[in-house]
Amino acid sequence: MKYRHCFFFFLLSFFCVCTHAQVSVGDTTDVVEILQSRKLEFKKLPDGTQVQILAGNVKLKQAGTLFTCDSCVLNDAAKTFLAFGHVHINDGDTSQVWSNNLRYLYGNKYAYLTGNVKLTDGRGTLTTNNLEYDVARKIGTYKGGGKVVNKRTTVTSEEGVYYADIKDVYFKKNVLMKDPANTIKTDSILYNTEMRTARFISRTVITDTSGRRIVTTEGDYDEKTGRTNFTQRTTIVDKSLTVTGDEIKSDDSTGIVQIRGRGVLIDTAKKIVILANSIFANKKTEAFLATQKPLMIIKQEKDSIYIAADTLFSARLSDLYVDTSKKAAKPKPNDSTNRYFEAYRNVRVFSDSVQAVSDSLFYSFKDSVFRLYQNPVVWSRKTQITGDTIYLHTKNKKPTFIKVIEKSFMVSEVQPTVYNQIKSTNMDGYFTDGALDSVKARGAAESVYFIQNQDSAFSSVNQTKSDRIDIYFDSGELHKVVLRSSVQGTMYPIKQKEPSQMHLENFQWLDKRRPKTKYELFE
Repeated sequence: MKYRHCFFFFLLSFFCVCTHAQVSVGDTTDVVEILQSRKLEFKKLPDGTQVQILAGNVKLKQAGTLFTCDSCVLNDAAKTFLAFGHVHINDGDTSQVWSNNLRYLYGNKYAYLTGNVKLTDGRGTLTTNNLEYDVARKIGTYKGGGKVVNKRTTVTSEEGVYYADIKDVYFKKNVLMKDPANTIKTDSILYNTEMRTARFISRTVITDTSGRRIVTTEGDYDEKTGRTNFTQRTTIVDKSLTVTGDEIKSDDSTGIVQIRGRGVLIDTAKKIVILANSIFANKKTEAFLATQKPLMIIKQEKDSIYIAADTLFSARLSDLYVDTSKKAAKPKPNDSTNRYFEAYRNVRVFSDSVQAVSDSLFYSFKDSVFRLYQNPVVWSRKTQITGDTIYLHTKNKKPTFIKVIEKSFMVSEVQPTVYNQIKSTNMDGYFTDGALDSVKARGAAESVYFIQNQDSAFSSVNQTKSDRIDIYFDSGELHKVVLRSSVQGTMYPIKQKEPSQMHLENFQWLDKRRPKTKYELFE
């Protein structure tokens, strides 16, 4: 009789478990099935609520979600169960969660987990001490600090929301993201564990292993490709190179950086600044292309040089002229002279001592020569020089020598409508302290020179021809003209000739094209 009584009690317990597993509590989605438990006990609480206590390898199921734990207290009236010890929530292919303790509102499918919480979506793993997990929407939220590890990337923050279904994590407050290449500090970041991409939505500072520093407020970063796309004002500091722009795209694999909108490129080693609405820079070749109102500034303590054109391009000189001889010396790293730049269309140059315009320009840092092509004009104080091609030599960024090739023409303004003029096949000019000191005109030279008395009144005008004419200046003013070899000329009383009649062939005064201030080049 005793054994029959025990067997009957066992059947009754089993029947209670199976019966609960089949009973629907309200909506069928609220059903919690008890799949396994070594012990089942019914207990009535002081307030009259009846609960079920399960212990030992407990397994529960709600729809497609499995719950396992060491023990559990199930309250059907409140549609709640408490789980303790080795808690595990298995959402199949979507996510899995572990913790020490769980309070689950199965009517709402909402879980509160505490103690050594770990959530994984199969890609990344979140660890925290407290987690709220929406089982229906597969969303986990923590507010007491958490860490996500995804392959070789680690992200920590004070708060976060983990969207397990779409593999997104929204990190907030004191976010620190580290991967083998970068360290990222920000207040908010959206990270996808499957695509391994990060979206920046607040002020963000990125530092890589080379020391490059990026400051932005909005953009994307792809860990797999190393590509970044910043869509708000961003600054990148990379050793001696600093770039800033409204939009910046960077590809570490190719070394290409694209800057759009109020772009600024500063090379502190070469003392160059580039301003443009569009800049393409190649970090590997150190080349850059600037368009859309580009402006280059060659900086120096005094009298910086400003250059504007439709297009500016700069690269290493050794990449332009490749010396294949065995004795060719390899360029030294960071050699500031191993560089050139080109300017195309509507070229304008301004410095305090010299201004110039042309259709195109080439400058080599090796020899410090500005080569101006197609209708070039150079001005120095009251003197204008034109020709087919002009080479302007500089030293320490100041003009020292000018060479005019073919159709050379120099005009010096004495006063409005009155001009001293020299024309020849070629001209060589020399500067002292940035001011024109003397000019030597060679080949079919002609001149028109107005002579003034001690009161600066005009007394006569001299028109001459010679094989060679030397011109000397004093404080930027024409001081003396010396005619050499095969001289022919006529001196006219000033009353016999109007200044407008004393223009050599092809004379033109181009002051309207002259940049008057550096600010004109910014327009």
